[in-house]
Amino acid sequence: MPGSTTLAAEVTHISKHGFWLLLAEEELLLPFEQFPWFKQATIEQISQVEWPTPDHLYWPLLDVDLSVASVRDPVQFPLMARA
Repeated sequence: MPGSTTLAAEVTHISKHGFWLLLAEEELLLPFEQFPWFKQATIEQISQVEWPTPDHLYWPLLDVDLSVASVRDPVQFPLMARA
């Protein structure tokens, strides 16, 4: 009986400017300036990321949901909420 496919996301580096997220073979930068929800977060909160579907990322400890498309091209997705 085949199991369900799970996608693995991994935070590879955190700096004072943002953090890098590895999605399969692709590494993406999330600058805090463009993703302010993470600026005051702890390493544990940022590192606990789930990738339930190909275009959905979720940080349960922060209750933050993001589209992968918005991470790839944040200019196309202006902020709709305040930090």
